[in-house]
Amino acid sequence: MSVLAGLTVLDVGTWIAGPAAATVMSDFGADVIKIEAPDGGDTYRAFQRMPGVPESDLEYSWLLGARNKRSVALDLTTDDGRDVLLALVQRADVFLTNFTPARLARLKLTWDEVSAVNPRLVFCSLTAYGETGEEASKTGFDINAWWARSGLMDLVRAVGAPPANSMPGMGDFPTAMTVFGAIMLGLYQRERTGQGARVSTSLLANGAWANSFLIQAALAGATFAERRPREQGRNALTTTYRCRDDRWFVLSLMSEDKTWPAFTRAIERPDLLTDPRFARTPERRANAPALIALLDEVFAQRDWDDWRARLDAQGLTFGAIARLQDVTRDPQMASAGVFPAVDDAGVPGLRTVASPISVAGATKATPRRAPRLGEHTHDILKSLGYDDTAIRSLRQRGVIGP
Repeated sequence: MSVLAGLTVLDVGTWIAGPAAATVMSDFGADVIKIEAPDGGDTYRAFQRMPGVPESDLEYSWLLGARNKRSVALDLTTDDGRDVLLALVQRADVFLTNFTPARLARLKLTWDEVSAVNPRLVFCSLTAYGETGEEASKTGFDINAWWARSGLMDLVRAVGAPPANSMPGMGDFPTAMTVFGAIMLGLYQRERTGQGARVSTSLLANGAWANSFLIQAALAGATFAERRPREQGRNALTTTYRCRDDRWFVLSLMSEDKTWPAFTRAIERPDLLTDPRFARTPERRANAPALIALLDEVFAQRDWDDWRARLDAQGLTFGAIARLQDVTRDPQMASAGVFPAVDDAGVPGLRTVASPISVAGATKATPRRAPRLGEHTHDILKSLGYDDTAIRSLRQRGVIGP
């Protein structure tokens, strides 16, 4: 069975973080109705045509964010368009939006106005910077509100390098999982009380949560060590190394004294066990730059596949720094079901990225292609009781789209 079968979700949002949460719900059987503006639809449809974004004849970005959904092209700035949406609200379980509070007020789609139509509705609001304060109605993407504002953009760069850009959707998709969790809490509250709920989150709050370890340190008044270049690192056993074939990996030996003998076996350097500079953790930390330089030479002598086998044989913790082409061919990703095939996409063998949740005994929907703009408008309006004449009139007046 599908866990969320029978639930209707209204995706009244744009771009990624909010709509991607609706995608997760669709994976578990919810009927997700995407509300889009008639004149072009969700602006995210055009994202992959931006300069520097990977080029393809396939609308891969739209597939990822809108698979399984049904599309209704509806002008919410008109009274008739709002009436159609409120008719859908009467039948819906979830109303998900990332419109700013000011925009929701202009459209008369605030929590108070929407819940008056359906008191059992779970209303989820995602904003860039929260719903209070002077920036409450400020727009922002994950690169602004999640990546830059949280401190991550500054912290991950190499010493002396310019701030590091985020990758497309890097903060949006994790935030979508928070949105999903918020909605499920709202549904759980409704299950217990019979009443709907208003839930919310923001890119700003999720960015702070993503960087919460260091932010908590700052809040506690901790003293921060000066940042150093990799070669001057403080721990040679929790850093990155490059192999002979130019592949990088990250070593993560947290229990140093316990794993040090196994590590020296893996690299065939038993002499390091008796080297007074590296005999115990305090000495290794004090001489970390020297050990990093030594290990740089060691790891440069063999290819990555050889080192991976040797480190695995000793049960050590490490990880490949994957290149994008490696990720799509990763056998463990395939075994874990990360890349399911897309049904009815018209492209044999096309795969997508699964939402990162499984429920034992519950089925996830086979991913279906993303909808064309307004593809389901006619059928959904018919289900609401609109006849062909009324639908034709709405279309002629631009209230509904193509």
